[in-house]
Amino acid sequence: MFVSIVASASCAKKKRVTTHSPHAPAGSETGLASWYGYPYHGRAAANGEIYDMEKMTAAHRTLPFGTWVRVTNLTNNKTVEVRITDRGPFVDGRIIDLSRAAARAIDLIGPGIAQVRLDIIPPPANAPTPAAVSYSIQIGVFSDRDRAERLCQSLEPQFGSSVRIVAQRQPGRPDVWRVLAGAMSNLEDANALAARLRQQLGEALVVRIDPAVSDAP
Repeated sequence: MFVSIVASASCAKKKRVTTHSPHAPAGSETGLASWYGYPYHGRAAANGEIYDMEKMTAAHRTLPFGTWVRVTNLTNNKTVEVRITDRGPFVDGRIIDLSRAAARAIDLIGPGIAQVRLDIIPPPANAPTPAAVSYSIQIGVFSDRDRAERLCQSLEPQFGSSVRIVAQRQPGRPDVWRVLAGAMSNLEDANALAARLRQQLGEALVVRIDPAVSDAP
């Protein structure tokens, strides 16, 4: 179950062979496409987003996240435009894994796989601007705000203003208070810091910070 952070405060796979067509234009790739839905729906994709099989997204082994690709089903010439958010497919000969919605758009659901051509395209005019991903370290979760405040204050000499308390609303259940420290754009740096804090404090979990979350005093 996924819950949303609504307020925060400071302390007071396998090797794959890719095939290319010698007649494909530059920036194109040809090979087999497949699609994926359950059980990946609702899980984190490789770029950190939650995978929604009803959105126009896809997995590719090497294209940068956020790349937009036009996929043409070469058996019927139907096309669909997708954004790369995940990694895969890790099956020999396959070059892209489409979301269920994208696969449906080019009649790929029934056969399961089809020969396709990929063409990198500019993002659509209405495409959302990718938000910068950041990571923090969760050091404790408390049902008592006072306990969270005490831990937060004890960490201020080490982390300064980057240590804060985040209120997490849980529908039908009491709110909890999470103590977070640090703000890093690099996941490897966050993992390294978490390992050090785990030795020091006994609990440290890397969490992804949603840029849409607003901070409140």
